[in-house]
Amino acid sequence: MAYTPGTPVLEDIDLEIPPGEFVTIVGASGSGKSTLLSLVAGLTRATKGRIVLDGRTVEGPGPDRGMAFQTPSLYPWRTVARNVAFALETRGFSRQARQERVAWLLEEVGLTEHAAKLPGSLSGGQQQRVSIARALARSPKVLLLDEPFGALDVQTKEDMQLFIRQVWQDLGTTVVMVTHDVEEAVFLGRRVLVLASDPGRVARDLRVEPLGDGLEVKRTPEFLAVRAQVEDLVRREHRAHLAAARA
Repeated sequence: MAYTPGTPVLEDIDLEIPPGEFVTIVGASGSGKSTLLSLVAGLTRATKGRIVLDGRTVEGPGPDRGMAFQTPSLYPWRTVARNVAFALETRGFSRQARQERVAWLLEEVGLTEHAAKLPGSLSGGQQQRVSIARALARSPKVLLLDEPFGALDVQTKEDMQLFIRQVWQDLGTTVVMVTHDVEEAVFLGRRVLVLASDPGRVARDLRVEPLGDGLEVKRTPEFLAVRAQVEDLVRREHRAHLAAARA
């Protein structure tokens, strides 16, 4: 996969993600993590290769994929409820159907009491919940998350990690999440992809056995061992990238 002929960004990516899986992607800056997510979302077109979802080649954005970014990008003049409803307004949903769907989503993300508020009155974590609710509005088969908690403080980030895990468990939606935070990747992912650089490729594809749902699992020897393994892989690939750049 490449943006420009002769300048590959991703190469030899061959992945199959079963329905309902939670996949996290880590790697050094420039390894193509966000590019890979953008390809799946249909926001970027590959010059080689293809993305297939339910037997159909991805050729652009579609309702079968929802995406949330590090910056929520909410409409500041729309209420929380109307921000979530925006994804439904051009899809032929009746007003009643929109209201019912939005009410259910806001309950799912814990923002029912904030439905009539404007985004500017919410905390960063609450705004990101709105963004994720909007991404889920059309019941996508795949939820794509690009560094969704990267700008949040530590406590809010951990709250959001528990939140997105609960959403995944409740809905059974396939989740593919890019993050720079190895601890986050190991805590959330049932599968962790480590990308190498120049061009981006999958250096390791690790299965992570469930170690528990609470934050306390991060202090267990089993979790710390997996985190150290992934950190070593990312560090090794980064050093290889630097060595190649100097050569």
